[in-house]
Amino acid sequence: MNLDINSSHLKRAAELLRKSKRAVALTGAGISTPSGIPDFRSPHTGLWDKVNPMEVSSLMSFRYNPEKFFEWSRPLTALILDAVPNPAHIGLAQLEETNHLVAVVTQNIDNLHYRAGSKRVFEVHGHIRESTCVNCYQKVAAEKHIRIFIEQGITPRCEECGGILKPDVVLFGEQLPFNVVNEAHQAIATSDLMIVIGSSLEVTPVALFPLDALSAGAKLIIINEEPTYLDERADVVFHNCAAKVVPRLVEEVLHE
Repeated sequence: MNLDINSSHLKRAAELLRKSKRAVALTGAGISTPSGIPDFRSPHTGLWDKVNPMEVSSLMSFRYNPEKFFEWSRPLTALILDAVPNPAHIGLAQLEETNHLVAVVTQNIDNLHYRAGSKRVFEVHGHIRESTCVNCYQKVAAEKHIRIFIEQGITPRCEECGGILKPDVVLFGEQLPFNVVNEAHQAIATSDLMIVIGSSLEVTPVALFPLDALSAGAKLIIINEEPTYLDERADVVFHNCAAKVVPRLVEEVLHE
């Protein structure tokens, strides 16, 4: 979808942001697709279009056949490591720096929010900066062995015990990181504005986070190429690319 950005919607969203004192952004895969990282559910291009996620990306399948997970994730991991933040990531960092945003809650594991300059980021589905040994539970920095894995196809193993190193990402059937989710909930419960960016709002429990914000009295802005189940409850909706809408919104907020 590539529609013109409605100027009245842009002004309304900017007004909400300027009035807000505790705005929180909730981001999904759609904020990173302009950086070259595919999302999960788009027809023909989504990561789940040709594979069963439970066979390649569940905790159970990883335990019994980790090599299958690494084989499937190898090209995706290469894309993530080589990706760079796009204008949407950079725009959110600018909003935080200028005190128009207090936090980013993200479903993404790609580290692009941090690389763009955001400071307070809650990665509720984990990240690929570290890995944990499935045998001795030692935690290690991931980039070195991930690079070797991408270049040579060697499954990452613990230098201490030889166990498989699992990336610190949340697989299907695995619990979300408790402390991170708890902090995200606290930010959402005290927010007065939530901006959903690039999320289809189909994966629970994250899909319910905006409801928590609405219940706390927050306003809601949605920026997503496709409709979501909360469009009718949002104050402003943009069905357009995040990398186009967010920088325009930031410009409107900072240069009124």
